[in-house]
Amino acid sequence: MISHQGLSDSRHRGFLVRVCAIAIPLLLGVNPDGFSDTSESREYRSEKHSFRLVPVGGPFDQAWGMAFLPDGRILVTELDGRLRILRPGKRPSDPLPGLPQIEAYGQGGLMDVALDPDFATNKQLYLSHVWDVAGGKTTAVSTARLDGDRLHGFKVIFIGRAGSRSGRHFGSRLRFAADGKLFVTIGDRASRPNAQDLANHAGAILRLNPDGTVPGDNPFVGRAGALPEIWSYGHRNPQGLAVDPDTGRLWSQEHGPRGGDEVNLIERGRNYGWPTITYGRNYVGTKITDETAREGMEQPVTYWVPSIAPSGLTVYRGDRFPLWNGNLFVGALRARLLVRMELDGERVIHEEHLLTDFGNRIRDVRTGPDGSIYLLLDENDAAIWRLEPLQEPAPKKPG
Repeated sequence: MISHQGLSDSRHRGFLVRVCAIAIPLLLGVNPDGFSDTSESREYRSEKHSFRLVPVGGPFDQAWGMAFLPDGRILVTELDGRLRILRPGKRPSDPLPGLPQIEAYGQGGLMDVALDPDFATNKQLYLSHVWDVAGGKTTAVSTARLDGDRLHGFKVIFIGRAGSRSGRHFGSRLRFAADGKLFVTIGDRASRPNAQDLANHAGAILRLNPDGTVPGDNPFVGRAGALPEIWSYGHRNPQGLAVDPDTGRLWSQEHGPRGGDEVNLIERGRNYGWPTITYGRNYVGTKITDETAREGMEQPVTYWVPSIAPSGLTVYRGDRFPLWNGNLFVGALRARLLVRMELDGERVIHEEHLLTDFGNRIRDVRTGPDGSIYLLLDENDAAIWRLEPLQEPAPKKPG
């Protein structure tokens, strides 16, 4: 993974990548306006469904998040501050104008993107990104209006009280709940005590109104020494967040250190333990703590030792893969695979590793409006891929 703190080098490499992305298709006689990927679709068999993995479009440079527009196009963020639109089968658009300069900084930059629940009428979208504050860099949330292929009215609506000069653990995922409230994840900013300190936003999942203000029913509203935006805390670096559209449950996954990656069911006001309890160890192999459980702290629904480096999360609710209904899907960066988890209520009862020979870092996982599962890769020249059933399910009988 490129270190974005060496900005002059990364920009030079980014320039070369973009030149090659144009030159190579021309040399091969491929229309540069169309998408061409050297990897063709692949077929896989899982325990419940046989499926095809199909390239959708690219290339992207350090892609991070995606969101589906109503007309079938896909918004994609790139860490270096670019937002692009992908029409499946085509090359990505030029970066959309209307954003300020958002500088990549270590693991942060322009991260997630989400559509307002009323996007069809108000055209508002939300972005999480790095922002300068007195203590260094933090995670912020902004909104803008998408008009054609340009953004208008960019406005920062929330700035996390999580400033640090570290380039690590920014989070950050954005998800809207059915009631229109916005959930935001922020990592501990590489300072472990932050995650147990309610006086800052680091190591927490936040809940905001769409204008960035605090909902009156948040758990720490009115509590002295606690920031009212906090919904849950004790998190290390959550890079996956999903709302189950059927149950309304909020799920998250987060990076552990050496081991101890977690999937959690997020509940109001709960403490998820980091770093007081963990199944992980320091990167050098020494213990972080002797405790894996403590009264008043939540246990993960599942965890991984060794680490898979999870990123991206979706709860599958769709008609194309009926036997996967209600399953959790998590992408993996380090392990370069897709994890499928079956649930019994709030418990993971079975786990299957898919795409074990795919060989790519999966940064984001989403259920598309067509009922397919979409994967966003984060290497340079990477593409979006889609899981499609080899055989479409029989249509449901009326009544």
